Amino acid sequence: MRKVVKFGGSSLADACQMKKVVDIIRADESRMYVVPSAPGKRFKGDVKVTDMLIRCYEIQKRDVDEGHAYFYHIQDRYDEIISGLGLDFSLEDEYREIHSAIDEGMSEEYLVSRGEYLNGKVLAAALGYRFIDPADYVVFDAAGNYDENRTVEAFYDVDISERFVMPGFYGAAENGRIKTFSRGGSDITGSIVAKAMKVDVYENWTDVSGFLAADPRIIENPAGIQEISYSELRELSYMGASVFHEEAIFPARSEGIPINIRNTNRPEDEGSWIVPDDKITEAHSFITGITGKTDFTALSFEKDIGSDRLGFGRKVLQVFEESKVMVEHVPSSIGTMTVLVDDKELEGKEENILRRIRREIDPYNIKVEHDLALVAIVGESMYGAVGAAAEIFRVLAAAGVNVKLSIQGINEISCVVGVAEDDFETSIKALYSYAEACNRARKLIV
Repeated sequence: MRKVVKFGGSSLADACQMKKVVDIIRADESRMYVVPSAPGKRFKGDVKVTDMLIRCYEIQKRDVDEGHAYFYHIQDRYDEIISGLGLDFSLEDEYREIHSAIDEGMSEEYLVSRGEYLNGKVLAAALGYRFIDPADYVVFDAAGNYDENRTVEAFYDVDISERFVMPGFYGAAENGRIKTFSRGGSDITGSIVAKAMKVDVYENWTDVSGFLAADPRIIENPAGIQEISYSELRELSYMGASVFHEEAIFPARSEGIPINIRNTNRPEDEGSWIVPDDKITEAHSFITGITGKTDFTALSFEKDIGSDRLGFGRKVLQVFEESKVMVEHVPSSIGTMTVLVDDKELEGKEENILRRIRREIDPYNIKVEHDLALVAIVGESMYGAVGAAAEIFRVLAAAGVNVKLSIQGINEISCVVGVAEDDFETSIKALYSYAEACNRARKLIV
């Protein structure tokens, strides 16, 4: 068996944490390929190295000398780790290279990526593993988009028997210019390495023992999720659950590689498993999780469409697209179309959108409702369960919640309901209690 192991910033924040990481890797011979993040916060009020690098870039744009001075504080973070590990190792050559880049006015992506780069160097030295720079393997095209095919090809010359450390979060374009993923992108790198090296398992180590079935800020001590499918994960992530970087699913999913979320501070915990949709086991809950998001607006348009029926929806959505507003959901009926939008997307644009729709589509009625929340109940096992949606409505009605809209796809993996924001937490609590009862019975309770 061969594994990729990715460690987040909290797992690598200082020498003490990095020692835990080294012990975890050495405890399992199959943990061959290591993907580290930059050092995270060591204590409350501390600053992540990535944020320090962003700050350094902003400073050096105004004053290069001050940029150099600030970078020395970042050097101190790494030197403390090296000293704490007792390594006969130095990053002086790497520091000089970065200071030269500051003088030359390097890109922000280059400087920000150095957090992972330097940490990868330290971890490789601590483990005695080969260091691989993702700038030589993770390929971005000329437009700055990740190029999966060329990346996989670049890994062909890597010996699968050789243990290595590859920093996360960045790669390079064809011209050698450093390109980064979005924040949290080291998860993506771990998944890329898992696919390219065709591993058996991708372990993602962080500071929690897997996923929770609901938000602990709303539900006291929610149950852990032992097993979740790729599809369920996407649904929960999309609907607001802080579970896993969504883009990190795809490379591993395309190869059917299971992902195990583990806790660096509690390595004995099994954590949560993300598995292919067709590989779920008896450990799978009937209802996997309850989540949701607030701050939505629903815009409903009614029109006696007649012969214009074919173009009604297209024209409405075109207005939102040209206004650069992302649409979340589009529940509709004959002659009526409702568009659900995150308030942040709509900010400063609502009046212009309504003006255009009145002018170009001429609906005979427009209704706008603010202060909405979306709540999702997610579970692979709900597929084909007769009465599932009816039970969700019954549970919410019993809790005194009025459902304003509902959305369910034909795969039935999730049911999303729209409620007033004032009913958001009440809805989460009611549905979580119902989900717990279903999971104990391992079936839908009617």
